[in-house]
Amino acid sequence: MPDGAVEALDSGRPTAHVGLFEPGRRSLTLGLVLTVTLVAFESLAVATAMPIVARELGGIELYGWVFSLFFLGDLVGIVSMGLLIDRGGLIRPFALGLGLFAIGLLIGGTAPSMAVLIGGRLLQGFGAGGIAPVAYVAIARALPADLRPRMLAVLSTAWVVPGVIGPALSGVIAEHLSWRVVFLGLLPLVAIAAVLTIPALSRVAPAPATEAPTSASERRRLVGAIVLAVGAGLLLVGLTNATLFPGLVLALIGVVIGLPAYRALTPAGTLSARRGLPAATLIRGLLTFAFFSVDAYVPLLLIGWRGIDASTAGIALTVATLTWTGAAWVQARYVVRLGAGRFVTAGFCVVLVAVGILALVLSPAVPIVVASVAWGIAGIGMGLGYAPLTLIVLAEAPPDGQGMATAALQLSDVLGTALGTGTGGAAIAFAAGAGQPAWVGLAGAFAIGTAVGFVGLGLTGRLRSASVPIRTALEAR
Repeated sequence: MPDGAVEALDSGRPTAHVGLFEPGRRSLTLGLVLTVTLVAFESLAVATAMPIVARELGGIELYGWVFSLFFLGDLVGIVSMGLLIDRGGLIRPFALGLGLFAIGLLIGGTAPSMAVLIGGRLLQGFGAGGIAPVAYVAIARALPADLRPRMLAVLSTAWVVPGVIGPALSGVIAEHLSWRVVFLGLLPLVAIAAVLTIPALSRVAPAPATEAPTSASERRRLVGAIVLAVGAGLLLVGLTNATLFPGLVLALIGVVIGLPAYRALTPAGTLSARRGLPAATLIRGLLTFAFFSVDAYVPLLLIGWRGIDASTAGIALTVATLTWTGAAWVQARYVVRLGAGRFVTAGFCVVLVAVGILALVLSPAVPIVVASVAWGIAGIGMGLGYAPLTLIVLAEAPPDGQGMATAALQLSDVLGTALGTGTGGAAIAFAAGAGQPAWVGLAGAFAIGTAVGFVGLGLTGRLRSASVPIRTALEAR
């Protein structure tokens, strides 16, 4: 974007050519959209294919780990890439992340066992950790305040095509060709994303010149991220074991080492939900926990319990993706006028209602179509509540700390997703180990997500101080 446009916006003078697809920023917009589209294809395709993967490789007790270790690797990657971003550049973290993502896809697509697949997902997650922070910081550095909500909505729209064709296509491929094609078939898209996005990122202005973080502080943050991931992993191992020893002991150790690491990696006051930036960081994790503790197991509910085919089961994920995108555009239109807090509160309420409706599908007497309706409603809730939390963070973080602030937000986001999918998987593994029917474990996962969702809803009042119009907050910075 031309420097004059930024100066005019900051000074309050009217500007011209402020669209996302004007020549000065078109390539950046297209590059980020393509990259998010790639991530969307991966997420929806793997989720749909996983019941078939588990049927071929076995290891239903490891089902949740396919998702959890991806997100724990993502967590470490987010912090690592955030440090690289704040040292000035966007190209190195993006290229490194995309390369590791591709290696993880290759390992996953050739995995001979569930354990090897999980290892590939861990590496893939580490690579994915560079993508979202790069996108958020590129938005903050290259776009004026008025365009940031619109760009976030555009990135949500990047899920539309994958959402429409991804689940059904991956279901057909997994059933009639091989689930391995679902992983390996994404590798060409990685190459295309690199070719188109890296040149656009090279034209993004660097952060304002500030004192570079010390090597010691960088090492502390990276070590903290690793400790947090290990703590979360021990907690999930303990919950999956579901015994007094070693299960409970491992879970307690995970909490003891994980909480201090989380506190050190997030803004001061995050664990106590201090108003503004800290509360937004914590609440983002609670929102993703509530949603993904259920979302990861929708295909297992429909394929493994209700017995429908994978391509039909993917419809529920498709509907949720489309409604998430539509609701994201609604909030982008009105968030400046109404403030972020109202949308986050509404998002939690809608997600909780949707999980309650989806739980009805555990009964064989309830029509399958109810699942698609319910998860479509859940998508609306996420579309309303997810992006406003990002806007709060972008509004309140100092320019030279945007890398760490957005990395902390993504860290909380990914930790919530990892713990949500992991605890849901623990409930399913416990039920399977006890010889219970599949619906018992699924009901446990839904109950856990609902409980955390109510906690998040109760904390949204902490966002009231951040509910001033986002435009005012950004321009007043």
